[in-house]
Amino acid sequence: MLLTTQLSQVAGIGNVRAQLFKSELQLLTVGDLLSYYPYKHIDRTKFYTISQLNESLPFVQLKVRLLKVETRGEKRSHRFVATVADATGAIELVWFKGLNYITKQLKVGDSYLVSGKPNVFGRIMNIVHPEILLLTKSNIDKVVGWQALYHTTEKMKAKALNSDTVRRIIHNILNSQPINIEETLPQHILDNYQFVSKAKAIYNIHKPNTVENFQKAQLRLKYEELFFIQLQILQQTQQQRKSYKGAVFDVVGGYLNRFYKEVLPFDLTNAQKKVIRTIRHDCKSGKQMNRLLQGDVGSGKTIVALMCSLIAIDNNYQACIMAPTEILATQHYQTIAQLTKPLNLNVKLLTGSTSKRERTIIDTQLQDGSLQLLIGTHALIEDSVKFKNLGFVTIDEQHRFGVAQRAKLWTKNSIPPHILVMTATPIPRTLAMTIYGDLDVSVIDELPPGRKPIQTKHLYYNDRDKLDNFIRNQINEGRQIYVVYPLIHESKKMDYQNLMEGYTTLTEKFPEYNISIVHGELNAATKDAEMNKFLNKETQIMVATTVIEVGVNVPNATVMIIENADRFGLSQLHQLRGRVGRGAQQSYCILMSKYELSNDSRKRLQIMVSTNDGFQIAEADLQLRGPGDFDGTQQSGIPFNLKIANLAKDGNILTMARNDAQNILNNDPSLQQHTCCLQELNRLKQNKISWGNIS
Repeated sequence: MLLTTQLSQVAGIGNVRAQLFKSELQLLTVGDLLSYYPYKHIDRTKFYTISQLNESLPFVQLKVRLLKVETRGEKRSHRFVATVADATGAIELVWFKGLNYITKQLKVGDSYLVSGKPNVFGRIMNIVHPEILLLTKSNIDKVVGWQALYHTTEKMKAKALNSDTVRRIIHNILNSQPINIEETLPQHILDNYQFVSKAKAIYNIHKPNTVENFQKAQLRLKYEELFFIQLQILQQTQQQRKSYKGAVFDVVGGYLNRFYKEVLPFDLTNAQKKVIRTIRHDCKSGKQMNRLLQGDVGSGKTIVALMCSLIAIDNNYQACIMAPTEILATQHYQTIAQLTKPLNLNVKLLTGSTSKRERTIIDTQLQDGSLQLLIGTHALIEDSVKFKNLGFVTIDEQHRFGVAQRAKLWTKNSIPPHILVMTATPIPRTLAMTIYGDLDVSVIDELPPGRKPIQTKHLYYNDRDKLDNFIRNQINEGRQIYVVYPLIHESKKMDYQNLMEGYTTLTEKFPEYNISIVHGELNAATKDAEMNKFLNKETQIMVATTVIEVGVNVPNATVMIIENADRFGLSQLHQLRGRVGRGAQQSYCILMSKYELSNDSRKRLQIMVSTNDGFQIAEADLQLRGPGDFDGTQQSGIPFNLKIANLAKDGNILTMARNDAQNILNNDPSLQQHTCCLQELNRLKQNKISWGNIS
């Protein structure tokens, strides 16, 4: 019964701390607390001498004697400095907070245990806010070993509920009595991987006595976490496919055949053909299709969406394509309306800017079935938009829509339509198996023939003259240029290049050229007018913010200049680069930055220079930023919070867990022979892990 005991009843916690555990970390019981895993462990088995220290060390322990203490600085930079030494040298310990407390703890001449991260400031080695204990045998016995560190909040720390306190509470619980922790994994999985028991894993993740025991506990708990995520995703997908029938598209008729044979102005790539065949097979099966289509910028996803929509129309169903912005929706409409003109297809555009008169026509034609293909923005999911017989839905740049928004399209027909969600932001394999684990995945991994790889260069601001000459040469050869800025106006807080100043500078440098300007503060009509000027070659340079990140297709534009490129994430840089390289001419992406860059910023720019492969860039982005920050995951309704696994590092464990979960469900769909799995799934569902219909 100990695991279900309320934390308020545990010695050393009490009502106030129990309330903090509940409000700050959502921990209610002893079982919850034992499942609150440390975010890292530090090795306190080793002691350093001061002469061995350098900045690269993440954590050190020292045995030192206190030589002197002093207060330095004015009020705003007030700090307390203690100089300590051992036989090999001296080092400063620095505190900016809690000065009254720390001064009472220290006595010149005494010896102390000091631990923390070494730094260099003004050529002097120091440790800021170190942990410090009087050097005694009992204190050494307390700290030596592998020590777990726990995340806590500022509110918790204010009540002395910091990492050390959490660790002591957990150790007291583990030491007080044997805890009966039931096994959650099937015996054949435990045997296959030689996993330690759940009880042993819990004990050794909080209180390891050797590196080997810690690593065994970590592996077992990472696997378990990923296994139950995959089991839940796959079980839901299995049930969904049983429950939802899909419209049967068993005809390949006149619209598709004529478009493919007589209208399509270029040959499809083999990758496009393969995806279309797969989707045709899905739509004949009688089950509702839910498929994710990944394809790098310029790989031809829109043509695939159009041809699959034509299959639906050939089977007397309607189709729609939803895009996240008016610019992208309009571009899709213009491209598709032009391509399908010879077919006499009824195609319409619905956005927030659509007039009342046009909207009335659209509503009427949707409901009588004469409107065959509707392209639009969020306006498509409004309750007032009613189809007669919607059979196929394409959602472009799907990560920009919330789960609930996308799921609304399910309700637009009595039989849920087939769903194709597309993204030009390549998704790392581990994220695809989790965030999009309930979707079938297709990839267009081939660019249309004749495309030359974009050359990417990283220049600094002192290369500006060289860049200006390059711009002039490109325009004189008949090409066009994008210049993208992170901000519209000057910012007092951020030292970034801004669009308005950039526009003024460019007009002064290149008075002989016409310049378009596009940003988020312009109304839709002005944006469209500026875009059209650039598309029609009336302007040679487009100055813009990231509103042009998706959907802008100007084959004659061959240069993308990104100012303050270090300000952007890898995914966004790759999307912006994808605006060029759409014609037969050589294209270039120029990344501009100041010389002083953080290590992460420099790595990002080096990655962009080294590869055009969106999937390599996505994997690198995941490694650098982690899954929680990966572009779009929050908007996608990422349905879980990982306690111990790391999607950037644990791809192999995730693959093992998914394969095992799939094998169990194939042989035992209801989990009647795997009661331990069923009980754990039910417990997780009670904790309200939420899975969207379309993920």
